[in-house]
Amino acid sequence: MSNANPKPQPDPMPRRGRRLPATRPVALAALPAALLAVICAGPAPGATAPGAGVPARADVRADPRPAVRAGAPAQARRAATFDTAPARAALQRLLPRHARQFTLVPDPAAGPDTFTVSGTAGAITVRGSTGATLLTGVGWYLQHVAGADIGWPGESIGMLPARLPAVPSAVTRAAQVPHRYALNDTDDGYSGPYRTFEEHQRQIDLLALHGINEVFVQAGAEYPYYRALQGFGYSAEELRQWVPGPGHQSWWLLQNLSGFGGPVSERLMRERAELGGRIAEQLRGLGMTPVLPGYFGTVPPGFAARNAGAATVAQGDWAGFDRPDWLDPSSPVFAKLAAAYYAQQRAVFGDSAMYRMSPLHEGGQTGSVDVGAAAGAIQDALHAAHPGALWAVLGWQDDPTAELLAGVDTSKLLILDGLSDRYNRLDREQRWGGAPYAMGTIYNFGGHTTIGANTSVWLERFGPWRAKSNSALTGIAYLPEATGTNPAAFDLFTDLAWDPGPVDQRAWFAGFAARRYGRPDAEAAAAWEELRKGPYSTSSGLWSESQDSLFSARPSLSSTGAAYWSPKSMRYPAGSVRRALDHLLRVDPALRGSSAYRFDLVDTARQALANHSRVLLPKIKAAYEAEDLTRFRVLTAEWQDGMRLLDQVTGSDPNLLLGTWLSRARSWGADRAEQDRYEYDARSLLSVWGRRSTSEGGFLHDYANREWSGLISELYAPRWAAYFATLDEALVAKAAPREIDWHAFEEEWAGRTTRHPDRPNGDPYRLAAAVAAALPPAAATG
Repeated sequence: MSNANPKPQPDPMPRRGRRLPATRPVALAALPAALLAVICAGPAPGATAPGAGVPARADVRADPRPAVRAGAPAQARRAATFDTAPARAALQRLLPRHARQFTLVPDPAAGPDTFTVSGTAGAITVRGSTGATLLTGVGWYLQHVAGADIGWPGESIGMLPARLPAVPSAVTRAAQVPHRYALNDTDDGYSGPYRTFEEHQRQIDLLALHGINEVFVQAGAEYPYYRALQGFGYSAEELRQWVPGPGHQSWWLLQNLSGFGGPVSERLMRERAELGGRIAEQLRGLGMTPVLPGYFGTVPPGFAARNAGAATVAQGDWAGFDRPDWLDPSSPVFAKLAAAYYAQQRAVFGDSAMYRMSPLHEGGQTGSVDVGAAAGAIQDALHAAHPGALWAVLGWQDDPTAELLAGVDTSKLLILDGLSDRYNRLDREQRWGGAPYAMGTIYNFGGHTTIGANTSVWLERFGPWRAKSNSALTGIAYLPEATGTNPAAFDLFTDLAWDPGPVDQRAWFAGFAARRYGRPDAEAAAAWEELRKGPYSTSSGLWSESQDSLFSARPSLSSTGAAYWSPKSMRYPAGSVRRALDHLLRVDPALRGSSAYRFDLVDTARQALANHSRVLLPKIKAAYEAEDLTRFRVLTAEWQDGMRLLDQVTGSDPNLLLGTWLSRARSWGADRAEQDRYEYDARSLLSVWGRRSTSEGGFLHDYANREWSGLISELYAPRWAAYFATLDEALVAKAAPREIDWHAFEEEWAGRTTRHPDRPNGDPYRLAAAVAAALPPAAATG
């Protein structure tokens, strides 16, 4: 998402325009997707007159749910039942040994987003208003009654008794906010652009279990562009060159770049579109909203020359990339292209009630375009295709601007606030003129493996912001740039939307420690209390994520961080993580078998080592500057030993393997050349990110750094070894060290096709204990 450090901005009152009183939008009836095979079998529209050649919709699958008119009375809408089969299938995947002990009951009388949990031992009943809400009720039961955790990642369901415990008395919960949105625009890139449907399905199951009801769907988003633009003067080959590889498509959809990591094959686009359609259907089956990308004007080069009446604005530079052009939404061609885009999208993905667009994201040029009129035209085009649909726009840097808000009906807008926990003195009602918004968090950037989040800020703000007399807060937005790295943060943030009262942070973490490993344990509680006080209690003011590791930084004796845009110093006392590691190693051996325990142990050991890199590097620098060759060699050997141990400990957990990332990418290629191309797409994102101008001039190298086994041993450790070798030579020769072209070094790595294990190896406990033994005791680290 962002690689820029946004500056705090004042909160001026936007100008009034087409804004209507804020009301909760009526959800559109979700129409199922067309059979993709029918769509793909037909010829692509040729380069004819603008808008011509759009294929008619193929036959659609029958929707098993009863139709309810959008304007029907609330009682009639609630009376419609729903099929619980998708929720039951998800429950079987989540709890294969215990699913039969749950009875899932559609509850037409329940209020929206409401569940009730009751039952005796071995016979639990969950009633709810949607399939996803039924799963949220199951999640509540696991957390508050059974004392087990299904986290992201790691779970303790193996500790559940054969017969599930009774619910002491029936409990009903209703969501505190109607919008519970998940997934950053960059999640598909940084979390895994080459994932399988089963992996996406697991993600949806977890989101439903934790109360999310709106999910961004990016996979296959290139296909509507590819189909529609062939009716506006572009050949299939031109478009395949313009579309980036899947790893970089997030930023193409954000209008930041094009082409890099490609070209993509038509087969890949069809298969990704099929995947995206299945994801959207999976969400609909659970009563969740698939949030689809909307069209706001991104076009390939030369669009105006090929389409009479079109006006485009060059968007300039984004971190060294030439941005795609922007078609003025007020020009007559825009409505035709938007209609063609939405028709192609509908054919594969079906309809939705919510669409995601951020015009002029992180810069861009407005030229002579009237931003308010352009925003109104974008919303008009959306509503022409999907009447009443909600436009979700990211609150980031200066966006959305007062000019954009003045041009739209804000009752059909939701701002996903990516800065809610980052800065102080925020007044969102004043800033956005009362437009509805969701309180969001971006506690992870680039997929960094660092742990921590500003959780105390969430708890301090969510309740008071909702309670304001003029509050426009209508949701939460779970927006880490990559998911699957911080299970405690995911659990706590999603709990905000369902807990009826203030959440006590200390009590919440104590409860998390107990269910995370299957039952209470004093050492587990002590470990999570240390983590709570340290990395999970960082403050707002400048950052929403913690510092990354110097082991993954481009080598320099003065290095203060790996990613240019990340914090440059520790945001909490390092001793908290070191003490947490000691406590986790003393957890009852009977609780050490869960994937939750193993992941937390490895991740905490990894973080303790990463924090030590910030202690060790200044010592190496001091030895070098003192020309103490003996001490320099001792300390650099300690550094390299630490990196070997880091590679080993991360190699013992399935979530921290480079091999998995690479094998997924290669699996989408039809031949060796295509496999190599997609592997480069995946490798480059982790290292150089883009070409030399973007890696160096745009400071994007190592933006997506992460401590993964294989990445450490093949890129980070050799990079530091090469650097230390130049310093050693310089000390011996009493000369200046030779220069290394780091971009060339990293680009060579990105171009490799070496294989790495995609299954864990080694004993996590033994390796974590070795980390603890290699580090100074906590008392010495503060």
